[in-house]
Amino acid sequence: MKTTSSPIIIGRCDVADFPLLAIKDIAIKIDTGAYTSSIHCKDIQVKENKLHCVFLDPEHPEYNGKSFVFDQFKQKKVKSSNGQVQLRYLIKTRICLFEQEYPIELTLSDREEMSFPILIGRKFLTHRFIVDVSKENLSKLNKPH
Repeated sequence: MKTTSSPIIIGRCDVADFPLLAIKDIAIKIDTGAYTSSIHCKDIQVKENKLHCVFLDPEHPEYNGKSFVFDQFKQKKVKSSNGQVQLRYLIKTRICLFEQEYPIELTLSDREEMSFPILIGRKFLTHRFIVDVSKENLSKLNKPH
């Protein structure tokens, strides 16, 4: 669905807030090659119809090891960067970038070998953002102090 406002220029990486998850200033990587967005989690399991997982980000000790429980979730087939299809859990939450809040779907994935705990894919970016790969942290630069 196309929005009426002009797309915002975003760089190749940035920081974002996830208010429903009580996470602030988390590093995100913008990846137009990825369709879906994902968040780095471990110990992902369903118990009594609830999805349990642990968020990991050693760069943010206050969030590293933070446990989450989701009542609403689904599973989705995702083709990973190496071409393999994986069945991943997907949650709906909200992301705050450039002082605006948006709905976002995140798949839960082990991103331990990756540099960023959160990857933002083109499903979220389309009609909202234009990516300038020569820039980074543009929303952080525009945040009031």
